Amino acid sequence: MEQTSLSFQAGDGDGSNDIALAQYAERAYLEYALSVVKGRALPDVCDGAKPVQRRILYAMQRMGLGWAGGAPKPVKSARVVGDVLGRFHPHGDQAAYDALVRMAQDFSQRYPLIDGQGNFGSRDGDGAAAMRYTEARLSPIARLLLDEIDEGTVEFVPNYDGSTEEPRQLPARLPFVLLNGASGIAVGLATEIPSHNLREVAAAAVALIRNDQLPDDELFAMLPGPDFPGGGQVISSAADIRAAYSSGRGSLKVRAVWKIEDLARGQWQLVVTELPPGTSAQKVLEEIEELTNPKVKAGKKALTAEQTQLKGAVLSVLDAVRDESSKDAPVRLVFEPKSRTVEQQELITTLLAHTSLETNAPVNLTMVGLDGKPVQKSVRQMLLEWISFRQTTVQRRTRHRLDKVLDRIHVLEGRQLVLLNIDEVIRIIRNADEPKPALIERFRLSDRQAEDILEIRLRQLARLEALKIEQELSSLREEQSKLEDILGNPGSLRRTVIKEIEADAKQFGDDRRTLIQEEKRAVAEVKVVDEPVTVVISQMGWARALKGHEVDAATLGFKSGDTLHSHFACRSVDTLLVIGSNGRVYNIAVASLPGGRGDGVPITSLIDLEPGSKALHYFAGAADTTLLFANSGGFGLLARASDLFTRQRAGKSFLTLEDKEALLPPAPVAIAHAQVACLSASGRLLVYALSDLKLQPKGGRGLTLMDVDAKDPLLSVCSFGDVLRVLGAGRGGKPRDELLKGSALATHMGKRARKGAKVEAVLKPSQVLPG
Repeated sequence: MEQTSLSFQAGDGDGSNDIALAQYAERAYLEYALSVVKGRALPDVCDGAKPVQRRILYAMQRMGLGWAGGAPKPVKSARVVGDVLGRFHPHGDQAAYDALVRMAQDFSQRYPLIDGQGNFGSRDGDGAAAMRYTEARLSPIARLLLDEIDEGTVEFVPNYDGSTEEPRQLPARLPFVLLNGASGIAVGLATEIPSHNLREVAAAAVALIRNDQLPDDELFAMLPGPDFPGGGQVISSAADIRAAYSSGRGSLKVRAVWKIEDLARGQWQLVVTELPPGTSAQKVLEEIEELTNPKVKAGKKALTAEQTQLKGAVLSVLDAVRDESSKDAPVRLVFEPKSRTVEQQELITTLLAHTSLETNAPVNLTMVGLDGKPVQKSVRQMLLEWISFRQTTVQRRTRHRLDKVLDRIHVLEGRQLVLLNIDEVIRIIRNADEPKPALIERFRLSDRQAEDILEIRLRQLARLEALKIEQELSSLREEQSKLEDILGNPGSLRRTVIKEIEADAKQFGDDRRTLIQEEKRAVAEVKVVDEPVTVVISQMGWARALKGHEVDAATLGFKSGDTLHSHFACRSVDTLLVIGSNGRVYNIAVASLPGGRGDGVPITSLIDLEPGSKALHYFAGAADTTLLFANSGGFGLLARASDLFTRQRAGKSFLTLEDKEALLPPAPVAIAHAQVACLSASGRLLVYALSDLKLQPKGGRGLTLMDVDAKDPLLSVCSFGDVLRVLGAGRGGKPRDELLKGSALATHMGKRARKGAKVEAVLKPSQVLPG
């Protein structure tokens, strides 16, 4: 191919390292993609932080903004951002500030890691003040990420210019990837991890440390679902939550929390106090405005029937809405009903069904794993990997502490020896040209001990100091024993980790905010008055619904050049079925069709026809009506009208057609009908029992109704009782209408899929109908 001739010289110019341009571009793009995935967008399972967040927290720790020595004084956010950019994160200042702001927002993070002073934005989408106006310091819970960082717990790597070092991960004492969750989009990967309750996550982690084969039922009993910063309610079933947590991907249904406040004289109002994640009061108000004051859609001259209907439905139950949110009540949306007689549940259902008060929360547990690879994980895998990381961290911390303890014991043993021989030590120091080697040789000291003795102060030679050394040595040897036990005994290591998790959970844990209670999704059914109507369809595909069944088709008016196609006496609660030329079926609610004296609306504006197809046949009637479908190739089936129902504007595929086959109009089957009549183009008629056909609710090609071919296709079908009506042309082309019954009908009786016999009573038959 041509691309193989294009090459990129990656070597020193002699052509020995030339590679195809396509290969180079692929490799470079993959490297870029991996850099974005691991270096920007995805959190780490170990500490739950993205690189920019980790760098901000570490920089603030270095600046003395942690709580190690009490409450620190906050500093300007601009100072923090400057330090982060200069030392660790050579990117835009706004990106770093946005990350800092998000970590300070209590409505974005379940456990904010930064304590912000000033305007850090609102849940309604208001942005934070500029970084020169706001101040920040680490929050107390950030200690769980940073306190052990100088204890040999994690690896440090060079920063972008090699001038200093930064931690590869933070030594998280709890799985923050679950506590605060994460959201991000990378190249080909995305993540959406919901936040969880600290006590529940801690309990689940402890249970898995004790038994890594813990059954799912027990695990999810301790970790039942998300705990969002703004509260709300999860209405998905426990099985749905479990499926999402087990696979690492899913969607949870969430809704707002509300209460009914009773007012004077029997009045009442609905007050929303908690919103689902990703929803703001401003967003809900905008949605209400769009519902009650809709705008004409692009390309349309007027509001659609659906918009008008929805507007009427909302205004019939809602009078006013206002936002009373304040410092004391972060969320307080008040909805006033149209009147006190409005059913409370009706108002609630209408609001939930048409606004973001009920929505979906995606779950996509993708993160950088313990092996450094970005992978979608289950909750169990996330916890087990964090537990492995935490145990390794505790081991490294213990080994680091043990080294310090052993070094101190070593020094104190040297001092103890000196105090026992203090006079001789003083003599050696006074008389020797090189006292250090002399001390080492005389008392068999190490270089470290000799150096310490030479630097010791005179006040530390007092008799009281000997007692202190003995006490400190005793304490250090006891600590040494415990540390060695942790390193050498897996059970001790597990008990240490569990003890620390339980202590942190006790200190920082809080009650669950989000209610988990299974509920059905709110579906607002638009009330339709059940009354008789007549659906009228024109040849050009315009539809309308006229009140009553006493409609004289001859008096109906149409657009210029248009005429009547068909009309159906039905009810306003019924559905108009549209059968496309390609076998797809479409639904239109009869109640949504315009009435009055107009020409109606084009059916093509109410459905989305496939390109190259057209609306061919129609039927409007009760959902339990049985219809007989057939095509010119002689195949057909029975189906109820309800089998053809779909909510999709694009319809659904129902009838299967071969090349050059055409659909015939659907024929309703009455209860009294027991026979089927099939008429071919040449005038052959076949009659057999209706029981020879069967209902096919999923559609398809059906059974062979009559033996026909391309030269003599099937022309008409119907079901009937005892009398069959045959329409056609007689002598001289005059219309002929003949009733067949008894012996005249018996001539055409046969088995399904046979050829039938010629109709002699009509010279040129065109249609069969029930008599």
